[in-house]
Amino acid sequence: MAPAILKVILGDKSSQRLTFHCGLPGSVIELIEEVQRQCGLNNSNFRLQFMDPLFGNEFMNLTSMDEIQDRGTIRMTSLAEGLTTQSAEADEADASCSFGLDDSTSRSSGCVDTDILSSPESEASCSSTSRALWPRVFCVPEFSFDAELKLERGNAAYKEKGTLLTPDPKLKSQILEGLIQEIVRYKVYVTDKDFNTVGEALISKHPCLTERGSLTGYAGWKASLKNKLASYRTQLRKLGCPEVVMNSVTQKSGGKSSAAFAVKRPRRSEVNYCPTYPVGESEDSLETVRVELLLDVKKTNNREVVRMKMEKTFAYRRHEVVCDTPMISDFQARWPALFEVSEINAEFRRITTMPLQSRFLSQIDVLSDKFIKVFKKRGGHIGRRLQNILEPMAQDDVDLVRECIIKGLCVYLNEDPSNLMTEHVATDEGVIQQSIEETTMGIYIIKSRDASDSPEDIGIVLEGQRVLQDLDNCALAAAMLFGLMYTLNLTYPPELKYTFEVFQKLLMELEGNSLSKKVQVLKNRLYE
Repeated sequence: MAPAILKVILGDKSSQRLTFHCGLPGSVIELIEEVQRQCGLNNSNFRLQFMDPLFGNEFMNLTSMDEIQDRGTIRMTSLAEGLTTQSAEADEADASCSFGLDDSTSRSSGCVDTDILSSPESEASCSSTSRALWPRVFCVPEFSFDAELKLERGNAAYKEKGTLLTPDPKLKSQILEGLIQEIVRYKVYVTDKDFNTVGEALISKHPCLTERGSLTGYAGWKASLKNKLASYRTQLRKLGCPEVVMNSVTQKSGGKSSAAFAVKRPRRSEVNYCPTYPVGESEDSLETVRVELLLDVKKTNNREVVRMKMEKTFAYRRHEVVCDTPMISDFQARWPALFEVSEINAEFRRITTMPLQSRFLSQIDVLSDKFIKVFKKRGGHIGRRLQNILEPMAQDDVDLVRECIIKGLCVYLNEDPSNLMTEHVATDEGVIQQSIEETTMGIYIIKSRDASDSPEDIGIVLEGQRVLQDLDNCALAAAMLFGLMYTLNLTYPPELKYTFEVFQKLLMELEGNSLSKKVQVLKNRLYE
């Protein structure tokens, strides 16, 4: 794919050129990520606009990559300009619909989540080593001048005569070093599939590097990259990189003498899995901030202070979650501010760089018609159960439609929706409390005796503890439960593993290229 460039206007007196060596990104989301990376932005509280020639080159919101071309101009606009008229209730939520979903694709029901603009303090607290999501198309970086000159001549010879280049030790070292530096921008623990992606991208951009006698053409490069990355992780461990240090032998508990035993690494597209502490901060200083938070959460009209301190202590909190794996009750006592809808949204964005609530709910809305169509085609016993679940959708209530789709999804995947959502009748509080204490993970719904009334309470249970209460609807509860899987580094429950896989890979599109057979079949049927 031919390289492309764009001009991005950052402000009244600030603009920058963006370079895309592999052509323009395939989606607006990927373009936003590239703008963040190339411009060195730590937050994504903006939307992109393009110059529309149909309206005298006025700037319009960018909703499709078809609207821009090579050497075009885009503008970055703060979401604050579009949030000044929002109600106080909408401002309570903390994840932005910053990917340009229009009203037709997001049927909100009072739970659209919006970003609070990051303050300079919160941006300063972000680590300079923050990473980005692994790209859908890996872009091979530019190497040193002499290396690029050798590769240019090698590619020309390959194109003219089909001659393959045998790189000298210096060139091979430069290529491997350049690829490793590009890889660690995304992750330090790379899967075999990711190595394949890098190898394919390398010989695609530089076909002269294709290896003789290799079925894939890059088997040797792949092996060399694995060895090089392993050596690089050793260097990072000596430098104190927490993501690597926590997997060293000295950090293993008794009896686990191998560094390869129970490796803790991102497995669900976590971008900031175990980040370094902010510059100038230590464990003691961040513990002091945590103690201050215990008092701050009890004060009224103090949300901005809480938000800034939660941002500042993110790395400290992640170390505790990943390395210590505390009990939910203990962690909730130490970090009560985290167990709010706004902070779960914010924490999920810190971990994955993606909004939680807005994307989760809007994707259900976007795919709702396709889900219903697939459900109605299912026959047999499961088909009859799906038919019963879909009956309440006749009421044309957006929240109810979302709830029915989530329950139908469980049934379609041959999983029990009662493992996800448990309904109780508000009769005996003691019976309800006992049921909640016996629940490991799930959503509880307390209804009055009159089934037509709205639920009295909707909340989330983890390890027998109510961690969230008084949620607006079941779909929001499902989004928050999914967010808590990332926030608390929890494993998906085995009895709902396919449902959560759909949440992650189809709705949120995290690791969406690696699907189980059952979820792949569902995806194929959705897009038939």
